[in-house]
Amino acid sequence: MRRVPSVGSVVRRSSSSLLRSAVCGCLALVGLTAQVQASAPLDNFVLIDQHGTAQELYYQSDARALIIVAHDSTCSSSAADLARIGELRKRFGGDLARFMLLNSDSATNRAKLRESAAANGVDLPVLHDDSQLVSRTLGLKSTGDTLVINPSNWSVSWQGNLNAAHEGIGALAKADASVSLSAAGKSAPCAIRYDEVPAGITYTADAAQILRDNCAVCHTTGGIAPWAMTGYEMVRGFAPMIREVLRTRRMPPWNADPEVGRFEHDKSLSREELRTLVSWIEQGAVRGEGEDILASDPVAWQDWPLGKPDLIMEIPSYDVPATGIVDYQFPRIPNPLKESVWVRAATVVPGDRSAVHHVLMGASEPGVPIVEGRENVFDNYIIGYAPGNESAEMPTGTGVYVQPGTEFLFQMHYTPYGKATTDRTKVGLYFHKEAPRNFLRHTVVINPTIQIPPNEAASAQAAYFEFDKPAVIYSLVPHAHYRGKASKFELLLPGGRRETVLNVPQYDFNWQRTYAFEEPLKVPAGARLVHTTIYDNSVKNARNPDPERTVPWGLQSHDEMLYGAVSFAWAGETADKPIHEKGLADTYQWVGFLDKNMDGKLSWQELPERMKKRLVQGFKMVDANGDGGLDAREMYALNKRQNAQRTPEQPRQGSPAAR
Repeated sequence: MRRVPSVGSVVRRSSSSLLRSAVCGCLALVGLTAQVQASAPLDNFVLIDQHGTAQELYYQSDARALIIVAHDSTCSSSAADLARIGELRKRFGGDLARFMLLNSDSATNRAKLRESAAANGVDLPVLHDDSQLVSRTLGLKSTGDTLVINPSNWSVSWQGNLNAAHEGIGALAKADASVSLSAAGKSAPCAIRYDEVPAGITYTADAAQILRDNCAVCHTTGGIAPWAMTGYEMVRGFAPMIREVLRTRRMPPWNADPEVGRFEHDKSLSREELRTLVSWIEQGAVRGEGEDILASDPVAWQDWPLGKPDLIMEIPSYDVPATGIVDYQFPRIPNPLKESVWVRAATVVPGDRSAVHHVLMGASEPGVPIVEGRENVFDNYIIGYAPGNESAEMPTGTGVYVQPGTEFLFQMHYTPYGKATTDRTKVGLYFHKEAPRNFLRHTVVINPTIQIPPNEAASAQAAYFEFDKPAVIYSLVPHAHYRGKASKFELLLPGGRRETVLNVPQYDFNWQRTYAFEEPLKVPAGARLVHTTIYDNSVKNARNPDPERTVPWGLQSHDEMLYGAVSFAWAGETADKPIHEKGLADTYQWVGFLDKNMDGKLSWQELPERMKKRLVQGFKMVDANGDGGLDAREMYALNKRQNAQRTPEQPRQGSPAAR
């Protein structure tokens, strides 16, 4: 689904803390410079490495020494530098020191960095500083420039040429530095080619327009951000914070890898915009002459940004307590419409933004029993609200079909925030005037069997969904909880080719973004959409409620989810000729998380115990093609036969997710 853009922060802070930040920010501007000062703590930063992994400086807190080396594989000194780093790693590696390479070439990309690293046998993270903001701050001038950083206080304990780095590392790591090293390479280092950053950047001429275009839609009076960009004085007070959240990629809240795919309503800053804002702050956040457009032409917050809805409904109110854990709520609203409609867009207006974590909405279908809560909300799915996803527009030529006599179904997740409140959330629907070409379908790549080990910093969990017919994928939504660290979606095509279509290297639980492709993905029958999430269940994850716990699947945020929402359409389906088989799609969904080796079928060992009991005598009979496993169509045929044989009092067979 296409989403209306929305940018801002959901960090909830008291007015007094915001005031302190603003006052301290004004004072801190004096100390912001474009180069690190001796013995001063380094400012945090996040850069993406050659593998598409986010690398945060302060996350390396468990290292005794962190060594960052300026490197460029196209420089003639590269081979000698890598050899010297190899010697240093042999002497100081493991628990003593951690090494990273830093590439500041704004003209290259991470694909080239990945290729050169593989060709040269480099197994270290190669951080790409394409904006050159970090390299400038660190004072790097040429390849081989090395910083030995003390993670206990983030000071630079030694800075110099790589050939002498053993002295600085040995001193910080309290290790013997009298190691025999080879002679220094004869090749001269290469100067880092910095792009020109103009002097005299001002708020009125440069920064204000960038802020208005990218930030003020949320940072406005009545918006979802914790403070409003009402003019220069307010922005200047928050300038150090703006610099921090830009350098650490927390803002804008758009977490898709810019080198993987192109998406509608991309709210990330361009390299030039990022460089301009940070440089403006580092140059002193000067106002300049002229009009203050954030003050004279503010962006107005709109509850209904798509215009007046065709239908507005208020979800039954709910009293949220001040503290504790609130079970998911599943309210229902009878459909007041007397005729069938095609929904083309929707907007959710939470009654209390601080309490409403998310809202999911769907519509029931005639003749389909409504299970209390749970899955039905996804059957005829309309919208999922979370901060940043207030509105949804269906892709061109698609819609969600809602018939009279049905009900609108909701899943409400409330999070108490220290004050009792009553939520009265509203939803607005917009209808097509004429029937669209096709149904918008929805599925979730899900794995309710996940178990995340305690104290594990990078636990990878995965599942897939196989398209049994040609389809068009419109959008993806990765979702996890507090331990979610990174997420990606890959297409595995029938010929074996694997392609990453969305990479989220720095997942942020505060934001639930929908990533809608500029060009929808056309996939053939047999294609699998593989969803992988990395979870950080270590003490280094500041949001982790309990690193000692083995974390299961669960609805509440202290548990976890592997959950990837997918909006798509069947290529062979039309509004007049539906071909969607819900039971078959559900079967493909749960086969995709039970199939641990992802070979497209379930072996006897992969079957849940309850299913094994059903198949004690009949595994080979169900295995119609005799390949030693049960694929989705074989499992679907089995379920249909067993459901046909059941009495009305017996439960129907379906997903084994909860068993």
